[in-house]
Amino acid sequence: MKINSAVKLGTVATFAAVLLAACGSSSNSSSEASKQTLNWMENSALPSMDSSTATDVVSGETMNNTGEGLLRIGKNSSIHPGVAKSYTKSKDGKTYTFNLRKSNWSNGDKVTAKDFVYAWQRTVDPKTASQYAYMYAQVKNANAIMNKKKPVSSLGIKAEGNYKVVVTLTQATSYFPSLVASPMFFPQNKSVVQKYGKKYATNAQDNVYNGPFKLTYWTGTSDNWTLSKNTKYWDAKNVKLKKINFKTMKDPQTSLSQYQSGKLDATYLSGQQPKNYKNDKQYVERKSASTFYIELNEKKDSMMKNKKARQALSLAINRNQFVNKVLADGSTAAKGLVSTGLAENKGTDFNTAAAVPSATSQDLAKAQKLWKQALKETGRSSYSLTLMADDTPAGKNSAEFIQSQWAKLDGLKVTNSNLPFKTRLSRSQNGQFDAVISAWGADFPDPISFLSLFTSGNSYNNGKWASKAYDKYVAAATGKDANNNTARWNDMVNAQKTILNDQGVIPVYQQGKAQLVKSDVKGLIYFPTGANWDFSRAYIAK
Repeated sequence: MKINSAVKLGTVATFAAVLLAACGSSSNSSSEASKQTLNWMENSALPSMDSSTATDVVSGETMNNTGEGLLRIGKNSSIHPGVAKSYTKSKDGKTYTFNLRKSNWSNGDKVTAKDFVYAWQRTVDPKTASQYAYMYAQVKNANAIMNKKKPVSSLGIKAEGNYKVVVTLTQATSYFPSLVASPMFFPQNKSVVQKYGKKYATNAQDNVYNGPFKLTYWTGTSDNWTLSKNTKYWDAKNVKLKKINFKTMKDPQTSLSQYQSGKLDATYLSGQQPKNYKNDKQYVERKSASTFYIELNEKKDSMMKNKKARQALSLAINRNQFVNKVLADGSTAAKGLVSTGLAENKGTDFNTAAAVPSATSQDLAKAQKLWKQALKETGRSSYSLTLMADDTPAGKNSAEFIQSQWAKLDGLKVTNSNLPFKTRLSRSQNGQFDAVISAWGADFPDPISFLSLFTSGNSYNNGKWASKAYDKYVAAATGKDANNNTARWNDMVNAQKTILNDQGVIPVYQQGKAQLVKSDVKGLIYFPTGANWDFSRAYIAK
């Protein structure tokens, strides 16, 4: 999932979700209820609430708390019943039958099997232009539909009555239950989507919600938004918070001041702040399954298409200095495209098996040599590029540091462009960049969540890097070897080695998030993967 430079993605290092839960109960009195308001900080504004088209973590986090899929992710990345109260899987692993509970949308409409069929079909429909449509690749006929070779109605999902959903896959997929717990697989109310048309999900009112909360304030462009308890939610009796106020805070000092004055219940830290508060009892370091990397626009000119140029740019970066001296928030130097701690095989971490040390380490002498060769091979004596990044503190720090590292390469001039997250995302997707600091947070605990991004033609492959060998490995991991754990693991290992050896992207760091959280905030559930936060069991212990 796309993540901004300071929040996330996105998320890193361990599988286990961090559960800040506590025992205790809150009073039902009106005075106690009035205290159940959480004031939460985000580094970027909310871009979208359309589960078919949203791509970022801020949107995913909000949708994860205002919506619910067939299943729901819980503590330690475990899967729990959601709209589906139970499900069964066929012996060959290709057919899932979900039995739905009786639940409602926030407008009182019933949530039915048809809402899932409609939402899934809408997402894979080429007319929707969903960047997340590729996540449906394992569902029967999804790829053919996306390639306009079969009708949307042929997608491998059907409703048997109002409360049974049957899904047919092309092959067994071990992580499929985790997929259907993700926001891009949530149901949609067809009548509401059609009623609002182009305005659907562009503000709080032109939408409906089936999750623990509903969005009650958001203009579509506002920096603040509000969630209120959804009394129509099937498990509303166990939702304690009455309201969550989200505030976009780009300046870390302003955010810290609001936290200290009681206007925020949590704040992310950056710059020198993590060092200053490391021993505070309210200090927490979140590890996320997210990697920040640099994409180079290979379609724009020959320089970025030159392998030696890409390798030189990577070798010029001192990642350890960056995470230890600049970020100092628990982030670690990237060891690969896939985040460390996301997956292991027989006790071996994926990045240990798929390491290419030269692709994630510094060697300035070698970088200079390769850069000079690249200039010569492309008929240049110098080169200028613009490095695009978010306008968050972390985005600015990242761009400034990379600029200082690249300035050591003879004949290279780097100009930084820091933009609002939404703008940076749009320009990245449209290929309007030379180099851009991007990030991805795994949507589920499997390396393919990262690796599938950079296949030829994938909408997230903004730099347009391409490799037939890489495509072949990813296709095997999601196709013929999908049900063979050893072969699939080897496919994914070879895929990462391929993209790192060719320096298709430049991994920089794996994100850690330093945070202060008020001691009276209990029951927060944090996920290293996916949408990161679940507030459905949170409460204020006052």
